[in-house]
Amino acid sequence: MLGLLTCSACAPLPDEVTPIHPSELPLPEEYQPRLVDAPDLAPGEIHVYPETFSLLWTRPGGQAMRYVVGIGEPGRYYSGRFRVGDKREWPRWTPTKAMIRREPEIYGPHAAGMPGGPDNPLGARALYLYRSNGTDSLLRIHGARDVRGLGREVSNGCVRMANAHVIQLYPEVPLGTTVVLHSA
Repeated sequence: MLGLLTCSACAPLPDEVTPIHPSELPLPEEYQPRLVDAPDLAPGEIHVYPETFSLLWTRPGGQAMRYVVGIGEPGRYYSGRFRVGDKREWPRWTPTKAMIRREPEIYGPHAAGMPGGPDNPLGARALYLYRSNGTDSLLRIHGARDVRGLGREVSNGCVRMANAHVIQLYPEVPLGTTVVLHSA
């Protein structure tokens, strides 16, 4: 590890329309973003390594910003190469048909969707992952209010970040960015 971001880099932005829930902060020091060496990765890409629950946002000069993330539950993590096809602040969320079939008591009440806000499962920001043929994979890199899922296999397939971290990452990632979800 080359360095540690200061806590102020992870604080909610002052102009947020919907405030970040105070239960999100502070995160333990080991969960704070860190600058790390990544000499074998091209700059300007996102790489997710499920075995270490790490998301790397690669930088020039063989470095990357490393974030601790939550990933899909066993059988729901999907490796592959994607691109960021859409980005949204405080995105609307609708459970997938598979989620509703699997757990209708949990997801059925939200079948029509849920507006963005602090209780929305997609959190403060979402990066929408698209396949090479241009179709939406339904996978997201998104914020989460419940940071207890970081460093764990907890999602329906998406990559979860602390809301404060996805707010920090969001403006740096342009549409079209390559995203590699590595195999476990």
